[in-house]
Amino acid sequence: MKAQSKQSAPTRKVLHVGCGAKRDNKLPQAYMEPPWLEIRLDINPEVKPDIVGDIRDLHMVKDCSFDAVFSSHNLEHLYFHEALVTLREFYRVIKVGGEVLVACPDLQQVAKLIAEDKLMDPIFTPPSGPIAPIDMLYGYRSSIAKGNHFMAHKTGFTATSLKNTLERAGFKDIRTTSQPEPLMDIVALAFKLK
Repeated sequence: MKAQSKQSAPTRKVLHVGCGAKRDNKLPQAYMEPPWLEIRLDINPEVKPDIVGDIRDLHMVKDCSFDAVFSSHNLEHLYFHEALVTLREFYRVIKVGGEVLVACPDLQQVAKLIAEDKLMDPIFTPPSGPIAPIDMLYGYRSSIAKGNHFMAHKTGFTATSLKNTLERAGFKDIRTTSQPEPLMDIVALAFKLK
């Protein structure tokens, strides 16, 4: 009698775009558990991604080759029309039934603080230094001042405008949530259904 071999679950791949430097806590917990395999993509070769590339043009990634795309704080670094182009690229590389998880600053919450004359007031202080509404609106001043112009923000979203842009890119069953202070992010989960 032959011993039955254990069958492992098939590997699911998540394309982590704009990944930055490798850190263990950058992916959401749901993508850190097996059977997920992270493939890192960044425009900056210095962060040693698996794929060096621009999220606006993922020509080096095959159609329908990933189960998910994770994009945290990337879309705001593009011009508005480029965000739609980028989301269409995400849609192209995701398999049918796959998902995209996007996070970006929630300009509705940021605008509320600006209207209260708190443009320069720190909201929170990570190891890199204080973050104020001006940083969420225009990009992290400290990094930009050091010459990292990739950190400049060129557009922004509210939950409604992000949902509408995801729909225009082809995504369905879009779920958005706004995270309160100190993060003040919009997180959107959307699916490729056909």
